[in-house]
Amino acid sequence: MLLALAAAFLFGASAPFAKLLLLAEPPQMVAGLLYLGSGVGLGVVWVARKRREHQEKPLDARDIPWLAGAIASGGLFAPLLLMAGLSRTPASSASLLLNLEGVFTALLAWFVFHENFDRRIALGMVAIVAGGATLAWDGRVELGGIGGPLLVAAATLCWAVDNNLTQKVSAGDPVQIAMLKGLVAGGVNTAVALALGASWPALPPLASALALGFLSYGVSLVFFVLALRQLGTARTAAYFSSAPFVGAALSLAVFHERPGIAFAVAATLMALGVWLHATERHEHAHAHEAMEHEHAHVHDEHHQHAHSPGDPPVTDPKPHSHSHHHEPLVHTHPHYPDIHHRHGHE
Repeated sequence: MLLALAAAFLFGASAPFAKLLLLAEPPQMVAGLLYLGSGVGLGVVWVARKRREHQEKPLDARDIPWLAGAIASGGLFAPLLLMAGLSRTPASSASLLLNLEGVFTALLAWFVFHENFDRRIALGMVAIVAGGATLAWDGRVELGGIGGPLLVAAATLCWAVDNNLTQKVSAGDPVQIAMLKGLVAGGVNTAVALALGASWPALPPLASALALGFLSYGVSLVFFVLALRQLGTARTAAYFSSAPFVGAALSLAVFHERPGIAFAVAATLMALGVWLHATERHEHAHAHEAMEHEHAHVHDEHHQHAHSPGDPPVTDPKPHSHSHHHEPLVHTHPHYPDIHHRHGHE
């Protein structure tokens, strides 16, 4: 939970600072620079970490289809659809429509990828998304035609597909995953901005955008991938949907705005949703089938295996990564739909 909330905090914090960048640069260029800051910054981290073995599982050929689908959906199609939709959609309705990402993410996770949920989790998801919608609501909705809103909604659906496909590779190195997504999305958005007539900004705003992107898009996405690994897609998306509240709260401080009724209502709804999720206790007897995979782990009740020559020492208390085998196991304990608990429910 804390990783997902940290991801939401870092991403939400980008809003007021990105708003300052938008005073001088077009939206497409700002988006491209933020993603590039993420990709380049994490690239430096990834290269530095390659010297330390057995920390995280590097991506392999089996991950390529899932990651390629995620990058294409969230890094290529979604930004282009969003820009096309925003150009013909009033800001009031566009802000509300962006909340569909959390809804679509949960619906795909529940009904397409068969992630388990119950009434409590569904209500928590509704409360958090409703809080985000309340923040975006300005008292009116102007559709301005159906084409624009449909394009914005299609963009949020692409990001929802991205979230669910990324969960499929969440056992891999989160820094490598976020780096690749940042480089592709940054390259696409920057290229589109330059094609539309934008120019590179001066060095101070350029450096600021790249630094902001590294923290709010790069580090945030690393935390998001780790949360996907531990919580599953729908729950991670629910917590991440609190990002607009973080942005709104920081905007009050940065721009000295006064909170209104909408802010208080949104805070209440989001707090209710987080409480419903945080106090969830999902516990029942469940079976783990025999499987072999690789990911960062410690030797807990799910990881009681021998090490082969070349693997890290069994006594190493730090997380380490190597291919390991899970024997069939039936037990009872509280759990989330993480990478080890994707079982069915009667």
